[in-house]
Amino acid sequence: MDVTEASERCDTVLTEVERAVVADRSFLETVLLGVLARGHVLLEDVPGTGKTLTARSIATALGLSFSRVQFTPDLLPSDVTGTHVFDERDRTFEFSEGPIFANVVLADEINRAPPKTQSALLEAMEERQVTTDGETRELPSPFFVIATQNPVEQEGTFSLPEAQVDRFAVKASMGYPSYEGEAELLYRRADRDSRSPTVEPVLSTEEVRELQRVPETVRVDDDLIHYVLEICRATREDPRVAVGVSPRGTQRLFETARARAVIEGREYVTPDHVKTVARPVLAHRLVLTADARVNGVEKSAVVDGVLGRIEVPTLD
Repeated sequence: MDVTEASERCDTVLTEVERAVVADRSFLETVLLGVLARGHVLLEDVPGTGKTLTARSIATALGLSFSRVQFTPDLLPSDVTGTHVFDERDRTFEFSEGPIFANVVLADEINRAPPKTQSALLEAMEERQVTTDGETRELPSPFFVIATQNPVEQEGTFSLPEAQVDRFAVKASMGYPSYEGEAELLYRRADRDSRSPTVEPVLSTEEVRELQRVPETVRVDDDLIHYVLEICRATREDPRVAVGVSPRGTQRLFETARARAVIEGREYVTPDHVKTVARPVLAHRLVLTADARVNGVEKSAVVDGVLGRIEVPTLD
């Protein structure tokens, strides 16, 4: 599969998802970036905006297996990864796979579970494997997590550990739909008998694997590599930032910029590709100083400030 064909497949997936989800196409493209870059996606917004529907629709359109984990304060790590169950017929213990064993795992309202359970996802997200009772098991390929969380100001939520937040390639927010968009929701509801809209698979598992290999063929010139480095390193020197972007985050910006190029059908990365993905890739990784938080500094504003200070390379 070449870049042109991959771009067409991405457009087909997005168009199919739009049959069910009323949202800006740029938001859906951000979610798809996580898939292309072999990363994970964190969706944050108030309840009822369509986060769960988006995750389910993306998985269905890609033709991948899907499972959902509803995170609650009493959820145990074994409820996610699986556990050994005693088989009375054979008098032996057999491993019963948890919902993590799927291509697409929806971690719904992930910040309603305590940190111990949230951390159960760390190995799965980073290594694509889980270890239970000393035995390591590989997860299906492809594998990625789409996690949803409510704003931390809401009752019953926990802040995600910084190590886990750093595992998400991109973070996006749907926001409330426009007047026209919300009206479209009602018109679509009036035209069907079921409460939830549905989409059809437009790709197969193997095609998704091929799609994920295409960004590896996208060219990134030396000037662009240094541009990515300078952006990420500048976040560590900003006086408003206590902890800047990690080397993992630098790599994710590089990978996601290539994925953005694929969506646009380009065989090489441009500075605009880097700028477009910088906010969703970098902002959630920043830890602001106490003074910055008190003064209401937004993480996205820090990223925008860095982009404004770093000299943009020119392409030959």
